[in-house]
Amino acid sequence: MDNKPKFTDKMLTMLGFRPHSEYVKNYFYSTNMKASIYMSVIVIVLEIWMIIRLTKTIIVNNLQDRLSYFFENYYLYYFILLASGLAMLIFAVRYVRGKTDNKKIGSAIKWVFSLVSIYFGIKISMHDYAKGEQILTFLTMELFVVCLLTWRPIVGFGILTTSYVYFFLRLDSMVAVNTGEVGLTLGSQINSFTMWLSTMMFCISNYNKTLSQALKEESLQNVNAHLSRISVHDELTGIHNMVYFRSEAEKLLNYVTTDRDKVVFLFFDIENFKSYNEKYGFHGGNELLKKVADMIVDAYPNSLVSRYSDDHFVVLTSDEGCEANAERLSNEVSCMQDEVHLQLKCGAYKPAGEESDPSLACDKARFACNSIKKHFYSNFRFYDKTLEDKFQLKQYIVNSIDNAITGEHIKVFYQPVVSTKTGDIVGLEALARWDDPQYGLLPPGAFIEILEEYRQIHKLDICIIDNVCRDYRRATDNGETFVPVSLNFSRLDFELCDIVSELDARAKKYNVPPEFLDVEITESALSDNQGSLQEAMKKLRELGYKVWLDDFGSGYSSMNVLKDYSFDVLKIDMKFLRGFESNPKTRPIIQNIVNLTQTLDMISLTEGVETREQFDFLASINCDRAQGYLFSKPLPLEELHKELAEGKLRLSDEFKAVQH
Repeated sequence: MDNKPKFTDKMLTMLGFRPHSEYVKNYFYSTNMKASIYMSVIVIVLEIWMIIRLTKTIIVNNLQDRLSYFFENYYLYYFILLASGLAMLIFAVRYVRGKTDNKKIGSAIKWVFSLVSIYFGIKISMHDYAKGEQILTFLTMELFVVCLLTWRPIVGFGILTTSYVYFFLRLDSMVAVNTGEVGLTLGSQINSFTMWLSTMMFCISNYNKTLSQALKEESLQNVNAHLSRISVHDELTGIHNMVYFRSEAEKLLNYVTTDRDKVVFLFFDIENFKSYNEKYGFHGGNELLKKVADMIVDAYPNSLVSRYSDDHFVVLTSDEGCEANAERLSNEVSCMQDEVHLQLKCGAYKPAGEESDPSLACDKARFACNSIKKHFYSNFRFYDKTLEDKFQLKQYIVNSIDNAITGEHIKVFYQPVVSTKTGDIVGLEALARWDDPQYGLLPPGAFIEILEEYRQIHKLDICIIDNVCRDYRRATDNGETFVPVSLNFSRLDFELCDIVSELDARAKKYNVPPEFLDVEITESALSDNQGSLQEAMKKLRELGYKVWLDDFGSGYSSMNVLKDYSFDVLKIDMKFLRGFESNPKTRPIIQNIVNLTQTLDMISLTEGVETREQFDFLASINCDRAQGYLFSKPLPLEELHKELAEGKLRLSDEFKAVQH
């Protein structure tokens, strides 16, 4: 039952009952016009030869007195076919050369030429049959019309059947020279049917071969058209993409007629779009993007509007009214919200002097836009001197990270982790600092997010791993004590490189035991890369490295994370200790988290400890470890040794007793 519709559809297509697309119609028409050239040339040559031959016969045999007979039975049909052939040739050549495209006239001439050819074949062959000759002219014309030209099988069936029936009915009423009897013999009737059937089969075959080629070329054209379209248009929203934007923006900036003082680049970002996507799914998110794209196009007519990426859009327009339009757009987008609050942020940049790099201009507009993200009452900001300084630093960081690593400007600072039972150091957290010759000592907030944005963070983290392993080897070679160090891994580390192999290779290179290197993974990273991270964490634990859950409670999926993953240490986010003295909910929440870690057989560690009261509370609820400025800020290894030597910090006895 399932195959019948497919078979029926295939048969209907093969027999020409299915409608054609405009492209296929044009393909058939063009094919027939080209075939008509060959057919009409052959016919013209044959008719001229037959006219010359008949004229010569009349003159040689002195048959001028029968000229009216020859004209009525031969010349008239020769000249009519010759005229129709010339008309067909002239039109077909003009069509192929692009001189005319009137398909109605072309189709009419084709039909006239075809019917004249068939009728010519019938009349001439009837004369030949009456003289006992063969009906080759009829067969030739049938083959010319039905086989050189391409017809729908249903049309070909009509032409062939009508002409064959008419011709053989006429022959059947004539006296056969070879038998002297009226009518066709049984053998002639069978031969006639065989010829009709053979010609019909060729007609069907020719049609389907041409149709198949037409469909292939149509498919290829559609693919090329699609590729051409997406090369300059965004496939989802239909507006231009960044390839087109960059090309056209550069041209506009360099036009003599462009008033560069009034040109402005705008960068739009739909804030909270990720939450909208999660709430309404990708389809809902895509519909939102289409609506916002149309709204931006309407808000900035006669401007260059493109989709930058994801939920970001860029516009090159006049500065006149651009801010007011952006504020109006933001209000309209905010009104579109259902259960998710949306805001449309806009950053603006005006090119200075002879600047003509659209990519850099978009980056600066984007930087201005990012500066007001999470600012509820601010939806628009121009790129200014303050942002310029920050942007220059950003560009410097991205361009200099490789040199900073090779030049040993990346330093490791260690912050102690202490036992709540003794207050002694039981571990260290390795934190990156950038001691730059131009900008001085850069804190992590100045470069971590930038390196993540530009997908360079793995270089920094691999450098920190290498430095920590070298510090361990140097300390143990000098007979000094070294405690376990935790390393922070970015979620991008697992995408940009095989960070587990990088860690293990360096641990083996410097002969660092796995129990002296712990790995901290943030809760947000786990929600983004669940599949790959599970495999990586499994491999880390198999190699002997402990895995910590960092910033527990900072996201929205903490309990799911604990359910789906296994950790050795749970690091409670420092936000829980804010308002410790004034918020009565803080203590029971932290105590319940600590109880949970004990139930799951994990070590509990609370970061952000700044007061003795906080530390005493953590000790009282049996939180295992603590970290914060109460004990020490992050320090270079040399200063940490100095603090230990002066007795300001103490190592746990379990490490003092072991010499490495």
